[in-house]
Amino acid sequence: MRAPMSSSGSKTVQEVDLKHEFGAVNTVLFCAMLGLCVTVGYLLKRYKFYYLPESAAVILLGAIMGSITSAINPNPEEMSFLKFQPEVFFFVLLPPIIFEAGYTLNKKGFFSNFTTILMFAVVGTLVSTFIVGLFMYAIAAGGIIELQNHSPLEALLFGALISAVDPVATLAIMGAKEINCDPLLYSLIFGESVLNDAVAIVLFRTIQGMLPTSPGAATPAFDFGTVMSVLGQFFYVSVGSVAVGILCGLLCSLLFRKTKLPEYPKYEITTLIITAFGSYAVAEAITMSGIMALFFTGITLSHYNFYNLSKDSQTSSTYVFEAVASLSETIVFAYLGTTIFSAKHKYDILMVIFALFACLLGRALNTFPLSWLANLKRKVKIPMNMQIVIWFAGLRGAVAFALALTLTTPNAQYITTTTLCIVLFTTFVCGGLTEPLLGRM
Repeated sequence: MRAPMSSSGSKTVQEVDLKHEFGAVNTVLFCAMLGLCVTVGYLLKRYKFYYLPESAAVILLGAIMGSITSAINPNPEEMSFLKFQPEVFFFVLLPPIIFEAGYTLNKKGFFSNFTTILMFAVVGTLVSTFIVGLFMYAIAAGGIIELQNHSPLEALLFGALISAVDPVATLAIMGAKEINCDPLLYSLIFGESVLNDAVAIVLFRTIQGMLPTSPGAATPAFDFGTVMSVLGQFFYVSVGSVAVGILCGLLCSLLFRKTKLPEYPKYEITTLIITAFGSYAVAEAITMSGIMALFFTGITLSHYNFYNLSKDSQTSSTYVFEAVASLSETIVFAYLGTTIFSAKHKYDILMVIFALFACLLGRALNTFPLSWLANLKRKVKIPMNMQIVIWFAGLRGAVAFALALTLTTPNAQYITTTTLCIVLFTTFVCGGLTEPLLGRM
């Protein structure tokens, strides 16, 4: 016979039950919000309303849901599930998006323009980082904004994270059949957006590694040698990450080739998913870029392993990866919306204005000069109207915001809020005006 439960034990059981019920309610609300986001996305595409991009609509719904939930239950501990978690983003939500981009990539369009895409993604990101960072440092040196003025490292960190271009809204519009977007334009923007995120993250972490390891430690001097060190580490990590991604893809392809795995379709897709997350995790574990490794794993598997799959898996794997990537994108933008009201913010209006101007300036000073350089060798030139769209498509998104949340510098909260404002502005304004701009081409 079981002994009667003590009062303290009874209280513990009640707490567990309440926590379980609270989790169930949160799950219901989460599913309801995602269902609403999918419905709104369907209606926007069904009625071809491009002035409100799907990503902007999801952010708006997330903001409404976050504000209502916070008003009903202001307890910060119970509302922690509304906060954007960087580690969840980087290790759970981002990998499916990047892998699907590499796996379903139009390889002919990508590699035929690879030199130009690489120029935009690598050189362009470096140019943008230093222009934005040094511009913001100069403003901070005048005491106008809240950034460190004794060292440019904090400003350069902001320049690196805000250079992570994420034009999901623009690409969603350009990918619509009725828009009939130029294939060259789509290839350039798509290719740059995928590689740019990886480049920006590598550059951000390289600069972040130069920060003092303890509060009392002196900030290292920033000189020409420091710049060369940053660039050297950056190229080392980039090349190493690509090698990790290709190696993982080739090993998986060899496994399919030498075994009878294609006779079991459910194991085929499971193995592909494990390979994807495995390549990302391996690269991150050895301080390489998981995004860059995962993207090239997807390309390698698509090129070398697709015809090793069974007929069922050739079709189903593509749809499975697209569905999971779409769901991840929806969750990411919904969480961006909820963060507007569920997180603590420190606003500096001047910092937001100067940062937005610096982003537009940095984007222009890498898009137009690099297009001119690319046209010197290209047979199919990049016309000026296409260059304007490329410049305009430089939206900022979840990658930039997630990187901002990992900052530990003195003015991290100002940088995080400024980043969120820029993400919202570019998503709503630039994303919403993409279709009219394309209509004038």
